[in-house]
Order: sequence, then C-alpha cells, then structure tokens
Amino acid sequence: MKQVVFNFCRLPINYCFLLTIFCLSFSSCQKDSFITNENAQLSTSVDSLKYDTVFTNIGSITQSFKINNPNNQKLLLSKVKLMSGASSAFKINVNGVATNEVNNIEIAADDSIYVFVTVNVNPNNASLPFIVKDSILIMYNGNSNFVQLEAYGQNANFLRNNIIKGNITWTNNLPYVILGSLRIDSTASLTIEPGCKIYSHADAPFIVDGTLIINGTKNESVIFNGDRLDAGYKDFPASWPGIYFRGSSKNNILKYAVIKNAYQAVVAEKPAGVANPKLTLHQCIIDNAFDVGLLGVNSTVKADNCLITNCGTNVSFTYGGDYELTNCTVAAYSNNHIVHKKPVLVTNNFASLGASTLTANLNAVFRNCIFWGDNGTVESEVTVIKEGPNSFTVLFDHCLYKAKEDPLNSTINESIKNMDPQFDSVDVSKQLYNLHITKDGAPGVDKGINGTGFVKDLDDNKRVVGSSDIGCYEKQ
Repeated sequence: MKQVVFNFCRLPINYCFLLTIFCLSFSSCQKDSFITNENAQLSTSVDSLKYDTVFTNIGSITQSFKINNPNNQKLLLSKVKLMSGASSAFKINVNGVATNEVNNIEIAADDSIYVFVTVNVNPNNASLPFIVKDSILIMYNGNSNFVQLEAYGQNANFLRNNIIKGNITWTNNLPYVILGSLRIDSTASLTIEPGCKIYSHADAPFIVDGTLIINGTKNESVIFNGDRLDAGYKDFPASWPGIYFRGSSKNNILKYAVIKNAYQAVVAEKPAGVANPKLTLHQCIIDNAFDVGLLGVNSTVKADNCLITNCGTNVSFTYGGDYELTNCTVAAYSNNHIVHKKPVLVTNNFASLGASTLTANLNAVFRNCIFWGDNGTVESEVTVIKEGPNSFTVLFDHCLYKAKEDPLNSTINESIKNMDPQFDSVDVSKQLYNLHITKDGAPGVDKGINGTGFVKDLDDNKRVVGSSDIGCYEKQ
C-alpha cells in the first residue's frame, strides 16, 4: 500500500489560512471548556498548615496555599469547605472571598487560586499548650482532597496598658502577654519567679520606673520575647520594643533572664540615685536585638557571666556613666536578619543635643571578657571615644578582643588581641551559635584574672580557682 503524505505547503494559501484559524479556534475552545474527567489533575502547594504557639484571644499570622490546575482545560471546584464551619477556630479566604464554604469555583487552565488561613484560639482551663485541628476539603470531578490545619493554643495572662503598683509577684502558672505596654510604677516592684515567660506585642514596651527583680535559674530561665511565635516570625529581631529602665528606676536585679528578638533589648538611662547599680545582670542572655542589646545612657550597670550576641550593636555605653562587665562574651555574626557592621562594644562619654555636645564622667571596667565578630566585616570590635575634660577611665583587664589597633583612651592589662577565641561551633545557615570554649589550648582558657567574686559561669558550672577562663563559659 502506498503511503500518502499530506503536504500543507502545496495547499492554496487560503486553505492554509483557514486551517490555521481552525487549529487556533480548536485550541482556544479546548482551554475554555471544563475538564470533567475524574482523572483530571489537581495539586496544592502544601498538604498541611501548622501554627506554632498561638495565644488565646490573639489571632495568628495569615498563612496561605495555592490550589493548582495543571490541566490544559478549565477545572471546576465543586466545593471548598472548612470542615468545622463557623465553629472552627480557623478562618479561610478563598480566592478573595471570606467564607466557610464556597461552591463552583473556576480555575483557568494552567492557573491557580489562593486560599488564606488564620486561626484564633478560644481560651479554656488548660495551663499547658493544647492542639487545635481542622481541615479544608477541596472537591472536583467526584474527587476529594484535604489540606490539614493544626495550631498549638496557649492560655495566658493578658495585660493591656497595665500599670503595676505595690509589690507584685508573677508565678509561672501561665505565660504573660503584654499588649499596648506594661509599666512598673516608680514606687512599685515586680518580682518574676523562675520559669516565667513574658511575650510582648510589637507595640508593647516593658517600662520600669520602679524595681524589677528576676529570679530565674539555669533550668528555669525567665524568657522575654515577642508574641509572634509562628515559624518564619519567631526569630525576627525588633519583634517587640524591649525593657526600659528609666530615670526613677533603681535596684533592678536580673538573674537568668533570656531577652531576645527586641528592638533595643535592655536600656538603662540616668544614674541610679542610690548606692547600688541601677541594673545588675547575673548569668543573662541577650540575643538578636535589631538596634542594640545592652544600652547604658549615663547610667550604672554591672553584668557578670552574660552572653550578648548578634545585635545591631551588642553593647553601647554612651554619655558617660559607671559600668562593669565581668566574664561576659559579646559576639556578633552576620545572618539573614542582621548584618554585622558595627563594633560589638561602643563606649563614650558624650551625647549630642542639637548643635551642642554634652559630656559626662565615665568609668568602665571590662574584666575577663570576650569581644568578637565575624571576620572581614568590622576591623575593630571595641571603640572608645572621649570628648571634653571630664573624668574618663576605661580598663580592659584580661580580655580577648578583635581590633585593628588597641582602643584609644583606655588602659589595657594582660589582654589578648586578634586571637580567634575558638568557639565550639558557629553555623550561620543553621542559626547555630555555640559560643562555649571546648578546645584545649584555646587562647582564653586559664587566662582570666581571679578574685572577681563570681564563682560560677553562665552554665552554673564552677569557675576553676586560680585559673579562670575568659568569657561567660568555663571550659569543662
């Protein structure tokens, strides 16, 4: 049998034109028609949405997923339904429509629609976190697909624009969520017991005009953080304002407090007005503050065995004051949220007021401390600047620091310059910062001065008598 070859090129041009129009029309009609086959394909960008701790009465962030139609014809979704309906803790928005159930939604060929989901958990009597679940049904051509929804709910003590008066104690029966602000009155004191967790909203500073006492322990630290704990948000710096010790505040003592993800984590301003420092920090951690970790403005601050990491500026003492840091580790590494471009320690005795420069007396002692940053971004991690004739004393005693030149206006005693402290492990991509000293022969091991009066490190391990290490951790 002879094979017949149909050659379009030999057709008259008007036939070719008509054939082209027919093909285009057929293709267009196909895309405009619905695919009704039960084997039609459909996919979702995720098969589940999970929400980390969501506080009762406070809504979550909005998450979303896409419903994709990979077919070359339109697909009709007969139903998209939140299975628990109006009683669900979850709320959905399908293709721009807030609803519990919507029918007959068209998705064009090779196109998709969005479904947005939030959750608002109702309170109950549970003190521990509890799980809230639901699912979204997607029906088409007789098929049923589900996207699972899961949230961890947590009851809490909610304080909105609260002013603390008298002598108050917080226990750790439930977390504390601060909305608007919280202020300790100038004649009041707040004592926070071990294991308490305090979460502040984005616009909610923790203001201390009186006295704050934190009694955390190694195993039950007191934690301050923002109130957005969802994945993708829980590690954002500047997620809440910070703790502010203002002019009238006095006799504040923080032990085993973890303060993270603030804008300015800890701020102490003006002198204490009493013999004790305005603020004393024992075995505390300050981490991931966007602007500054520890800021003293003409104030009095003492800190021992503290870890201050990955802030815009880790420690800033400005416009004079009286400061003493002992066995602290202050270190910064560029990451996805904060680029390390400022020294980890800035110390000066002046402040600008319009066109004028105000100066004050400064006394700062840094003993057995590490000041370090990742290589190549900041040449000198310690900066000391003096203005005017005021009394000015800055001492680096048995410290390890990175600097192109020794800090000016300072006394350097038995210190180590530009030797890698050999931290255990730092992996920025995994947000892993283990700043323990574990290697034999690390430069700060046994190089600290003794007799500081602080016999335990940040891990509550005993310091070696006669040969203390530099930094917040004692090598074990």
